[in-house]
Amino acid sequence: MLRITDHITIADWELTESFSRSSGPGGQNVNKVETAVELRFEAERSPHLSPAVKARLKRLAGRRWTLEGAIVIRAEETRSQIRNRELARERLAEMIRAALVAPKRRIATKPTLGSQRRRLQAKAIRGEVKSARGRVAEDE
Repeated sequence: MLRITDHITIADWELTESFSRSSGPGGQNVNKVETAVELRFEAERSPHLSPAVKARLKRLAGRRWTLEGAIVIRAEETRSQIRNRELARERLAEMIRAALVAPKRRIATKPTLGSQRRRLQAKAIRGEVKSARGRVAEDE
């Protein structure tokens, strides 16, 4: 069981962990101990998340979102399998917490009178500069 907030917890059946050999430091130990953790969360089938949260989660997950609607998180930073499991679970929890926050609606505002006047004045000056670039007429 993975606790996300006080109201939301992820059940064990939604999480699958698989272990493999990790790359990076570790000496001879890295060749024989499976310390890398791949955490798979069945997000699309999760009854604990609303459709809006799932949509935001899909956008946040990016290429970690599979075609089946699962999120795959890989952790292989430390030499300890237990610590890598904790890291992967914490990353998943942070991603879900970020998806729970709904973005604020943008309220459209009108441009101020001063900004409109400045824009029109700048356009007029620019127009004068461009019109002055024409051919020079001979007075003779």
